[in-house]
Amino acid sequence: MKKLSVILLPMCAVFLLALDQPKSGQSKNDQSKIDQPKIGPMPKAVSGNAVASLKGGLELYSLMGIEEKKTWDAISNQMYILHLPSGKWRVGPPVPGVAGRLGAAAIGARGQVFVFGGYTVDGRGEETILPDVNSFVVSEKRWFRAEDIPVPVEGAVIGVAQNRYIYLVGGRSKNGPVNNVQVYDAEKNTWSQATPFPGPPVFGNAGSLADGTIVYVDGAEKNPAAGSPFIASDECWMGKIDRKDPNKIEWSKLPLHPGTARFGTVAGEAPHRILFSGGTTKPHRYNGLDYDGKLAQLATLTFAYDLRSNQWQTISEDTFHVRSDAGGILWTPVGGIVLGGMQADGAFTARTVVVVGK
Repeated sequence: MKKLSVILLPMCAVFLLALDQPKSGQSKNDQSKIDQPKIGPMPKAVSGNAVASLKGGLELYSLMGIEEKKTWDAISNQMYILHLPSGKWRVGPPVPGVAGRLGAAAIGARGQVFVFGGYTVDGRGEETILPDVNSFVVSEKRWFRAEDIPVPVEGAVIGVAQNRYIYLVGGRSKNGPVNNVQVYDAEKNTWSQATPFPGPPVFGNAGSLADGTIVYVDGAEKNPAAGSPFIASDECWMGKIDRKDPNKIEWSKLPLHPGTARFGTVAGEAPHRILFSGGTTKPHRYNGLDYDGKLAQLATLTFAYDLRSNQWQTISEDTFHVRSDAGGILWTPVGGIVLGGMQADGAFTARTVVVVGK
């Protein structure tokens, strides 16, 4: 696989962003609602997208997902690229494949955007989980096919260590949720299996990797009773990766996080923290309806796990423009950014929002 060295743009470029200013008499919480970069909306509203960043968080990517019609034929293969200093979007080469995908996982590493798995939906509503791994090499503006995922999954947590080892944690396979931790070596284009997590197999779980540590929470597990096929899990786990062996992980159960168990929470890495925001209180399908056919209710809480103090931190109990199914929180020079996703009213959005400030 071809490689590209990441060239970081000067950090001062972020000052080209125009920021709204707080009005006199507003509280700190009110101020957080308006201190947002003036970024235009994505070309189309989308949810269930995968997201990634490169160049120190100055270039952000939204990949695939489903557009606002919410039907199977609204599933997209498009890639949208945001140049953060200018606040402008452009359309990139579409993700390869016969159809668009939902529930894929993406991450930036080695000057490339990697996209893993996900599923397609046909006109009869049948879902097919794919093993596809695609790499977009920025310097060449081209997609390449990488080695397939050994256990194809959708709705998995993703993280990267040493700018080389990419971890897929959990996810839904054709046989249901799994507790696999699959490791892709982006240097050698090979896969291996790491220590599986001890908790129940889940998908739609949320988390990331920072400081050599994976943290994930919640997700959907199989329902042992009659009714909905899946129920929300409330378990939280931390896995410390061995410094010498990327496949060896020491797992430990964490205390419950603030708020209730949820599904499709938006999460991502920040310096020495893993961030979590939004999500729904019950597992739901790609159209935003739960398995009882009702609109899934969003949680408004944003919180973090601090890897230095080893404790949960509540960031906001009433998050501005809260989202679900938005692929992840991307850390940038202006804070944690969310691209698209589903809003509290069930509508899909093209809007970009900062959910956690610097």
